[in-house]
Amino acid sequence: MELGGTRVEVWQGDITQLAVDAIVNAANSSLLGGGGVDGAIHRGAGPELLAECRELGGCPTGEARLTGGYKLPARQVIHTVGPVWHGGGQGEAELLARCYRSSLDLARGAGLRTLAFPAISTGVYGYPAAMAAKVAVGAIANLLREHPGAFDTILLVGFDHDATAVLRAALAALEN
Repeated sequence: MELGGTRVEVWQGDITQLAVDAIVNAANSSLLGGGGVDGAIHRGAGPELLAECRELGGCPTGEARLTGGYKLPARQVIHTVGPVWHGGGQGEAELLARCYRSSLDLARGAGLRTLAFPAISTGVYGYPAAMAAKVAVGAIANLLREHPGAFDTILLVGFDHDATAVLRAALAALEN
């Protein structure tokens, strides 16, 4: 679909294989690697990414940091720290929306035109996938309404069929 002059699509596969301006990393607050997409991005980028992340001194939940992509096809990596799910009553939706907004603002400021987002906080942080997808799509749509034409393409990446289906449903709900 198109939102504010930006193509927003769902893509299934390994985010580390995408040749975009930047991929977003669902990082932990240390930025020093971990499991899931974070570990895959660090493995794909090589040791230079870890060295650059060490210099950043971490990242609070809801904020984002920009690094090089090193050995990845993506030129850069935007690291953002999503909230841990505690049942929804501790501001998780606002923090998750802030992750997307911070990442998009950072990308916009750096002149990045093509981005790929994983499903932030839905792995070990336990955020329910359908709820997280709704927050993600809403945050992206809000920014694109405020800044039409800010990006060429934004990909929402599901690693497997189930994650992809949830993202597609959230995007389709926005169209209706």
